[in-house]
Formats: sequence, structure tokens, C-alpha cells
Amino acid sequence: MLEPSRERFNALRTMELKTARAWALKEALRGLWNYRTTGWATRFWRRWYFWATHSRLAPMIDAARLIARHLPNVLTYFKHRITNAVAEGLNSKIATVQKRACGYRNPDHFKIAVYFHCGGLNLHPAALTHTKVG
Repeated sequence: MLEPSRERFNALRTMELKTARAWALKEALRGLWNYRTTGWATRFWRRWYFWATHSRLAPMIDAARLIARHLPNVLTYFKHRITNAVAEGLNSKIATVQKRACGYRNPDHFKIAVYFHCGGLNLHPAALTHTKVG
């Protein structure tokens, strides 16, 4: 790292910026998914929640309270180890298809477009093999 860049980085690091605190909270919360049991995850959550609600960052406090309201549903991940990520991704693709078309007047055309874009079909023509007849 160049010397002027290093000096600027060190100055930024000592400023204790709000964005740095928010980033640290966000990154720390990622650690929740590394736990294997509900008990340890709950213990981690309590420490993180205290940190977030005492961070003096209103958006982080709001996010922590939102997660707290849904905590029982979040903690079911540690029991079943499944998420709805695939469904959310597919829903996002369907919404993109609908936005690109500026809406569909015919529901059948919309259904066909969803099947076309989300069906996972291989639409490339198969390589033809020619054999001599006879």
C-alpha cells in the first residue's frame, strides 16, 4: 500500500464511523448461521441483539427488533436446516419476466413466458448426426 493511502486508511480506521459500526454488526450477524443447535444460536442472538440495540444506529435497532419479532421462525432453520431461498429466487425471476413484458393481458401468455424463462429447459438444438441410409 502506498504511504499516503496507508495514512488515510489509518485515519479512517480511528474515526469510529457509523458505517463501520453498521458493517461490523451486519458481518457479525452472519455468524449466526454457523451454529448447529438452536440453543447456541439463541445465545449468540441475544449477545448480537444487545449489541445492535445499544449501537445508537436507528436502522440497526429497527432491523434487530424486526428480526426479534420473527425470531422463532428464524430459529426453525436450526431444527430443519432448510430455507425458502429457492422459492424466493424463482419468485424474483417471475417478477422480472412480468416487469420486462410490462404486464400481460392474457394469463396464458404470462404462464408460457414463466415456463419458458424458469423451466430450466435446454433449448439449444441437439447436434444432428447424419448416418447413411441403406
